[in-house]
This record gives sequence, C-alpha cells and structure tokens, in this order.
Amino acid sequence: MNRSAGHPRRWQILNILCLSLVLIGLDTLILNLALPSIQKDLDATSSQLQWTVDSYALAFGGLLLMAGGLSDRFGRKRLLSIGLAAFALTSLGAAFASSAEMLITFRTLMGISAALMMPATLAIIKDVFPPEEQGKAIGIWSGAAAVGVPLGPVVSGLLLEHFWWGSMFLINVPLAAIALIGGAKLIPESKAEGHPGLDLVGALLSVAGLVAIVYGLVEAPHNGWGDIVTLGSLFVGVVLMVAFVLWERRTAHPMLDVGLFLNARYGGGALAIACTSFGLYSGLYLLTQYLQSVLELDPLGAGLRMLAIGTMMIGAPLSAKLVERTGLKATVVLGLLLCAAGLGVLAGLQVDDEAQALIGLAVFGLGMGIALPAAVDAILVVSAARQAGAGSAVADVGMQVGGALGIAISGSVITTVYRDDLPQAATLPGEAGDAVRESLAGASAVAQQMGGSAGQKVLDAAQHSFVGGFATTLLIAVGVAVAGAVTAALVLPRDRVAEDDGTAQAEVAHGTSADAPATS
Repeated sequence: MNRSAGHPRRWQILNILCLSLVLIGLDTLILNLALPSIQKDLDATSSQLQWTVDSYALAFGGLLLMAGGLSDRFGRKRLLSIGLAAFALTSLGAAFASSAEMLITFRTLMGISAALMMPATLAIIKDVFPPEEQGKAIGIWSGAAAVGVPLGPVVSGLLLEHFWWGSMFLINVPLAAIALIGGAKLIPESKAEGHPGLDLVGALLSVAGLVAIVYGLVEAPHNGWGDIVTLGSLFVGVVLMVAFVLWERRTAHPMLDVGLFLNARYGGGALAIACTSFGLYSGLYLLTQYLQSVLELDPLGAGLRMLAIGTMMIGAPLSAKLVERTGLKATVVLGLLLCAAGLGVLAGLQVDDEAQALIGLAVFGLGMGIALPAAVDAILVVSAARQAGAGSAVADVGMQVGGALGIAISGSVITTVYRDDLPQAATLPGEAGDAVRESLAGASAVAQQMGGSAGQKVLDAAQHSFVGGFATTLLIAVGVAVAGAVTAALVLPRDRVAEDDGTAQAEVAHGTSADAPATS
C-alpha cells in the first residue's frame, strides 16, 4: 500500500471501525435502566448490581495500555478481530446468565474484549489514512466513540419495552459479526516492524496500576472518598503507575515511550481528552437520573432525549477544518469552552426544565465534537509508527480515567448534597426513610407507595434536593472543563503537528515543541 496515498478502501474500513466503537460505547450505560429487572430475575444484591456495571469499566480501563502494546506486537487487525469475536461470545453468555455471579463474570470478559478492540481502531486509522486525512477520520472516529454512550439508554429503553433484559446483550452479536466479517475482508494487517517483543513487566505494571486506580474511582461513590479501600486503591494504583513510568524509562524496549508526555502536543492532548471525558460521563450519569426521576420520563423517552448530544456529529467534521484554519490550540480551547458552557446550562436546571436540558446537552455535544478529535489527533500523529497501538491506548485511557473520575466525583458529591439538603418534610422513619435518603429513585418509589398529597410532598422535596445537588456537581464539571481550556491555551502549540517523524522525535527528546512549553 502506498502510505502517502492511503488505502484505496479506507473510508469503508472506517465504517467497520466506527461500528466497533459504537458497540463499545453502547455497553457503557446500556445496563443502567435494566438493573431493577436484573435484580428481580437473578435475585441480585445491591452490591452485585453495582458490579454488573463496574466490572465492565474496570476490565476495560485496566487493560487498555497492555492491549495497545499487544496490537503493536502481534497485529492491529488480529487484536481487533479477536476482540470482536470475544465480544460477541461474551455478550451471548451475558444474555443468558442464570445468576448474578455469572453475569458479572461475562461483563468482565466483555470489558476485556472491548479493551482489545479500542486501541487497534485508532492505530488502524493511522495506518490506512494519509496524514492530511487523518484529522477528518479521527473526527468521525471520535463521534462514533462518543455517540454509543447516549445511544445505550435509547436501545435499552426500546428493548425493555418489548423483550427481557438479556436482549440488550443479544443485539451485540449480529453487530459484532458484521464488523468481524467486514474487517476480515477490508482491513489490512499492520504491526510494528522489527518489534523487540512484549514488555511483560511494563504490561503487568500498567494493568495492575490502572485496575487499582479505576477500582478506587468506581467504588468512591459507594464507599466514600475517605474510606480505606478507596484511598488504598488509589494510592497503590499511583505507586504502580509511577513504577511503570520508571521501568519504561529504564528498559531497552519499552511498551510505551513515556518521554512522549514531555511533548506539548502529546501531554496536552491527553489532558484535554480527560477533561472532556470527565464532563461527558458526569453529565450523562446525572442527566439520566434527572430525566427519569425528576421529569418522570419512561426509559425510552429519557433515552431519546439524550440524543441531543448528537450535535457532536456536527462538531467532529468541523474539528479538522478548524485545526487547519485556526490551529490546534484554538480548536481545543474553543471545544472545551463550549463543553463548559453546555455544562453550565445544565447546572442551571430547575425541577421542570426539559428544553434547557436539551439545549445544554446539545451545546456540550458540539464542544466535545470539536475538542476531542483535535486532541486525539495530536496524540496519534506524534506517536511513532511502531507504537501506534500503545499511543492510541493513551488516548483511550484518558477517556476512561477521565470518565471514571467524573462518575466517581459526581456520584459522591450529589449523594452528599442531596442528603444534606433534604428538608424535614421528606424525613420518614424506618426503611422508608432510609430509601428516601439513599437516592431520588428510592424517594420516588416510597412516594408512589404512600400516594396522595403526603407522597407528593416527599417526592417534591426529594426532587428539589436532587436538583440542588445536580447544580453543585455540574459546576465542578464546568470548573474541570475551564481548567482544561486554560491549560490547553498555555501548553498546546498553535499548529496541528509536525508531519515529519524525525521532527516530532526531536521535539520529544528535548521535551518541547516548536512553539509551546513542555508539559509532563
């Protein structure tokens, strides 16, 4: 293949890659609406229900860096194909799980399968697209990567109205089969030429460190930020990741060139991705609750309204054009500021503000569509060809860790503010009082059982307390987006990237870029 011209069927290949990404995104939130049905059918405890959700994120986030290294060593098409086949089989197992333990096991295996798929998709884009088209392709990739997340509740709500909860896993099987067959026919194999072999120590350190960090983040809303398990997991994870960095700097054949983080494009791009993902996941996590428990929409109605974030599909194609005209720095800063504006609109929601919720979600989606492709592109084009998989995994890790952090912080903050703001009118004795204090969903169930004006009084009080916590929590996400914009303005260079690999590597060696300070 003439690399400068790109693969002749590269746009068809991109369709296969995007289908793979939609599959991964679908299963991020698709299970949330089905938890009551799963609890009833499998007699699951509240802890088991939580792990049916968290096990996917934990396995996915923990194995991304290692999966990227494996794709460089053994082939990106091969890892993508293995991931797709495994995703279909484990989805089939999850659909017919007969116990909570079995469902958690298959969800974990689905997360591992997704981790094999995702880094390979970006690395394949770098292989089949010429440099001048990579920005546009990554814009489409970013839209597909993000659109699956809000699409999950739509699909879930639609299927739950007509079928049982396992049907939401069965839908993965034909989609994965289509991607697998199409990929086998269209995608060329690519891997690092002369790869020295897998850095086993680095792989194990990265997996252990990321698993510990993600575990601490997903458990923080339930255990509390001061809990020994939360703090211990985060501490161990950070120590292991420091050990990973030290090892990668010393070993002769590292899995990931950590010196790249000293490059302004690479480090700044990773930070921008994490800030964007923080807002996406914290906003969607809370908004699904707002739509169902405050606006009292059914699952399908709530899911359809989440599609307002589809404006990212407008922003993503614009991203590459904006980078060409205004530069990398201006594009990422603009995108992050739009994200902050959208989150700010959401933070101003009252008890009955459906139109404002849709506007805020649309503005955020546009900003995300602009910022994310540019930031991902900055990382990808700086990565050496032999580490395209590992470099791609850095972008994926930024999304996952930023998202896990967003959910963890938003979950902790809104729970605390919600309980503290509950008025005396919502205080009930016994188990009913515990349910009201636990969550808005619990308060809705209690109010429904009580009925009449007394039940409505409890529900109104709980809804107003939730909306107050919602505003406080979203303002934190606004602050993160603004901080990301400020940092991007200080760190990122004006231009997209030096196309010459030698120039990029020279910049890395000096820890600088042509027109921006280095960042670590």
